Amino acid sequence: MLKKSKPISLIFSAFIALHPLVADDIRVVATASMIADMAKEIGGDLIKVQCVVPIGGDPHIYDPTPGDAQMVAQANLILRNGLTFEGWLTELIENSGTKAKNILVTEGVVAIKSLIYENATDPHAWMDASNGLIYIRNIKDALIKLDPANSTTYQSRYEAYAKRLEELDQYIFQRIKTIPESKRILITSHDAFQYYGKRYGIRLESVLGTSTDAEVQTADIVRLNRVIKESGIPALFVESTINPKVLEQIASDNHLQIGGKLYSDSIGNKDSPAPSYYDMLKHNTDVIVAALSAPKLYIPQQKTTSPYTTIIYILIGLTMVISLIVLTVKFNR
Repeated sequence: MLKKSKPISLIFSAFIALHPLVADDIRVVATASMIADMAKEIGGDLIKVQCVVPIGGDPHIYDPTPGDAQMVAQANLILRNGLTFEGWLTELIENSGTKAKNILVTEGVVAIKSLIYENATDPHAWMDASNGLIYIRNIKDALIKLDPANSTTYQSRYEAYAKRLEELDQYIFQRIKTIPESKRILITSHDAFQYYGKRYGIRLESVLGTSTDAEVQTADIVRLNRVIKESGIPALFVESTINPKVLEQIASDNHLQIGGKLYSDSIGNKDSPAPSYYDMLKHNTDVIVAALSAPKLYIPQQKTTSPYTTIIYILIGLTMVISLIVLTVKFNR
């Protein structure tokens, strides 16, 4: 009696399982652009790197698409930040049905805990270049485990990249020291620079907390106005992924200039001053130092007419017209 042949799909699956992983097969998906850039630096042409949140997007409030699920389904390796950064990721992975290895690139990072929310952490660990070294070590280890045949290449590229980040770490230290100590206060749109401030010696204040998925509170505006008046800092800073209107209004109310645009939750595009993780940290540092080291300039407040003010003027005008009509009628009697 002949045995039943195995379904072709099972035979194909077994072949794939036994077939060694080759360069064309290595698909790496990163959740954010900074992590994707790190993976490209280490993997080079040996891997294909894709990113869930596009450059310029805000990972805090991102809404994954069906295309993202397909991308994740085809991945061999998923690189995630964790630390409450990608709240949408678990559902995306489950919906995709992916079998990819899921790697936490912040493994080994000493996280900054939230002072407001229990069991919550600040996810922006990459803003400290010494933490960036932890990220790239975890990425390198994951690639070597996935593709041991090319371990020498991954190790070599990692070592060259690590040296550049170590030099950048020292560069940031030296540059921040040139800011007058009383002016080492960084005010931004959201609280993305705590790791940066803790590492390099600069105080952080922001309109929003660590997540952009929140409403601006009056108390935060009052707090920032007080800090500005007490410190005499010369500038505030907007961020590339956040609407700048609130911060621009605070700057205008306090006759301050906007010191520049910083990159925090995303690197910039290829034509920006921050097209890579390395360039992001260097650009941010150069912009911060230039603005906070400059003398304070008095910027006249821009006068804008509120729609409510216009309505009030119209009502006053109508009242005057009605009063005039009433008086005219009385006198004519």
